[in-house]
Amino acid sequence: MRTFGKWLGRILLALVLAAAVAGYWNRDALTRLMAVNSLFDAEHIVQNFSNMDTLFHTAAVARGTGAVALLPDGPALAMPDDFAAWADRRAVTSLVVLSGGALVYETYRMGTGPGDRRISWSVAKSWLSALFGVVLDEGTIADLDDPVTKYAPKLAGGAYDGASIRNVLNMASGVTFDEDYFDFWSDINRMGRILALGGSMDDFAAGLDDSFAAPGTRWQYVSIDTHVLSMVLRGATGRSIPDLMSEKIMIPMGVEAEPYYVTDGYGVAFVLGGLNLTTRDYARMGQLFLDDGVFNGRRIVPADWVRASTTPSAPTAPGALQYGYQWWIPADASEGEFLARGVYGQYVYIDRASDVVIATTGADRDFRAEGAFADSLGMFRRIADRAKQER
Repeated sequence: MRTFGKWLGRILLALVLAAAVAGYWNRDALTRLMAVNSLFDAEHIVQNFSNMDTLFHTAAVARGTGAVALLPDGPALAMPDDFAAWADRRAVTSLVVLSGGALVYETYRMGTGPGDRRISWSVAKSWLSALFGVVLDEGTIADLDDPVTKYAPKLAGGAYDGASIRNVLNMASGVTFDEDYFDFWSDINRMGRILALGGSMDDFAAGLDDSFAAPGTRWQYVSIDTHVLSMVLRGATGRSIPDLMSEKIMIPMGVEAEPYYVTDGYGVAFVLGGLNLTTRDYARMGQLFLDDGVFNGRRIVPADWVRASTTPSAPTAPGALQYGYQWWIPADASEGEFLARGVYGQYVYIDRASDVVIATTGADRDFRAEGAFADSLGMFRRIADRAKQER
């Protein structure tokens, strides 16, 4: 794998140099493309994940001028004996634990700190789901069974033609999309290069034309589905995602540091993985969903949306990890146990039975290894059990 990666790197470097000589790309585009090529390198990954705004186009998500919603301090939580070994194994960069709404444990590792706004990767999908629930409740979108093309007509004639909003929320669009992060030519990596070069994410989504199943019949994790949801939101409201996220979610929550999105070259937010926040703000998001959409003394997300989006509804395989509306539910989940999950070890874990939220960021280059997810889920459950016992 390492030799293969070096081979691909040489190919990419050759393409970059050839394009530079030909004058096709400007210096900024070249810088972003080279950043993509080294984004996950062992010597750069931790720093990169805390400084995505130095590598890509971005758009601020205004937090407003209101006070920060404080996280009250609770009694310090003693972590499980194997916590340090797990944190090393999973390359954990930060972890925050809320128990009964109080901050009981917080740690920053590998040179990170509480002020770092860390890249969410696919945890961002669950934030977009929260925003979708608010806009749906306001009536701007009529029905989850509306076709996505009703609000995003650019998708007509492509692979998404015929898929409903509900299908896409469930990752059951049936659209063919190769999610292999370790294949240079996969769809997810082609998309990354388009993002780096200032291309259009909307055009990329509209250009997909292959399907592997009828919409709603089979589940398959398709990250571009989340971008399609943003096209629906933007089409329905006439507003950008950063503006909507600011007004509907971030300002009411009282986040402590101004978030930002990575964007494409047209200023369109990279909603499927480009949101950047502090770890405490990821924890605030978890508390919002633990408390059925209420946080900072305000109803922010409709309670029925919180419950619907975190309840298994996608056609996943029996016994497999389950999926709702852009949220994960463990196959053996207890009542009220669910999580947001991103590559390289980003998590927001919620367990209502123990009244615990765990937000963690990471730089785990072995996140795809067999047993890696179970390793982290097991640690979250041990932490939650201990927090419940000590409260």
